[in-house]
Amino acid sequence: MSEPSIRPVGPGDRSALERLWPLFQHDLSEFTGALPDARGGFRRERLDLALGDPAWRPYLFRLGEVPAGFALVRALDEEERVLSSFFLLRPVRGRGHGLAAAARVLRAHPGRWAVYYQEANRAAAAFWPRVAAEVGAPGWEADERPVPGRPDLPPDRVVRLRVRG
Repeated sequence: MSEPSIRPVGPGDRSALERLWPLFQHDLSEFTGALPDARGGFRRERLDLALGDPAWRPYLFRLGEVPAGFALVRALDEEERVLSSFFLLRPVRGRGHGLAAAARVLRAHPGRWAVYYQEANRAAAAFWPRVAAEVGAPGWEADERPVPGRPDLPPDRVVRLRVRG
């Protein structure tokens, strides 16, 4: 498989992103315990913000013509950007596509970044420090922060890094 193409979500990409969102939420539910609502849908506040708020930027990853994942970036109007959500379909994981996609998204917005994940998500716990070492300037760091509004969850891990322009 070739390297994924990565681009900001345009009007023609919205439906692909909306179809990938429940898959992402389902994957995360293993760590958050989140269940869908009575109609079978997962919360989508972050997705809606990414699609409508100018301080957010959604990106879609494609392998050829196939939508294979996405990233949602927030706080573009602040000194520290936040990678709010990052997702790759399971069949394309572990092949270097995630690192390539994450690097391209982070480098699209040089400066300070924060990436949050659950330590129990072993794949994320191995992946994000590797991304920080690859993409960030020397001196990246990791610490813990409580999950806002979710005292039932263990704290988030947060990787902080600086991406040079």
